[in-house]
Amino acid sequence: MKFLPFIICMTMFFNCFSQDDLNENGAKQIIQTFFEGFHKGDTLLMRSVMDRNMSLQTAFIAKDGSNVVSQSTGKDFLTAIANRPADQKWEEKLLSFKGFKDGNLGLAWTDYEFWLNGKFSHCGANCFTLVKTDNGWKILNIIDSRRRQGCSQ
Repeated sequence: MKFLPFIICMTMFFNCFSQDDLNENGAKQIIQTFFEGFHKGDTLLMRSVMDRNMSLQTAFIAKDGSNVVSQSTGKDFLTAIANRPADQKWEEKLLSFKGFKDGNLGLAWTDYEFWLNGKFSHCGANCFTLVKTDNGWKILNIIDSRRRQGCSQ
């Protein structure tokens, strides 16, 4: 009987911090880890929260006014990060966060501003698809929008 409160507390502690379930703070942490690696150029840190089949898309309006969606693989993205010139500083500032979950599928939406070498470049939104794998929750897909009009800058 003396151990019952201890067992209850430990069960609650482990349930709060397990990767079996995804809450908004857990999704935020995954995305923050991804961007920490992005900002530092640390592809190993980024890879730790990416699914091995991760893909990326970007939706934007071309100079001629046409709607464009570009696509790349997670591998190509990591190569671009690894080969970023040392004199370039990329910073993506997340302005908001909304998360949703159903079973082993999660979705996170973040508005952002992108800064290149301390100068505002563009804004938009990121949509992250998260999936529960045997190795925990991972980013399966990122699609972002990019624009220069209608930004807070």
